[in-house]
Amino acid sequence: MEYTVCVFCGSRPGKNPNWASAAQDLGCQIAGLGWRLVFGGGGRGLMGEVARGALSCQGKVVGIIPGFLTEAEPVLEGLHDLHVVENMVERKEMMIELSDAFVVLPGGIGTFEELFEVWTGNHIKAYTKPIVLVNLEGFYDGLLAFANEVRKEEFLIEQHFTHLKVVNSVTEAIALLQEQAH
Repeated sequence: MEYTVCVFCGSRPGKNPNWASAAQDLGCQIAGLGWRLVFGGGGRGLMGEVARGALSCQGKVVGIIPGFLTEAEPVLEGLHDLHVVENMVERKEMMIELSDAFVVLPGGIGTFEELFEVWTGNHIKAYTKPIVLVNLEGFYDGLLAFANEVRKEEFLIEQHFTHLKVVNSVTEAIALLQEQAH
């Protein structure tokens, strides 16, 4: 069975053009390793860029999108598989079920929610799948500082960070995933 990586990221491009380049690079590198990409199905923002990157490098790409979002976020053409689900809960469940690992690029509240969902799932041992948070140009510095404050207050403990790995580049993310895939 092929190794499958789910990428969580913004359905908007953000203001830094480097994030789109990184998303395309990540998608292409996933494809280059013969891995399958699972993503949110939309063609806009970083989400679309990561899938376009994988497709441009002949990768296998699976999109999962709730039906109600297909007008707001047009589905990316050329996907190998597209699942139109009822709601966001089903979307996340299918993403988790199909994936061996998760990579998180810059994004907004939806990306945060997906990150916390898989982080919690790993912590409560619903599954054991690596999560790689790509802190491009310090994008997640504030979130990580907050998590450290929460750790100081003992609402988080060291064990909560077992499956969450923080890196600063796509290259580092791919290297970590390669270690996990073997």
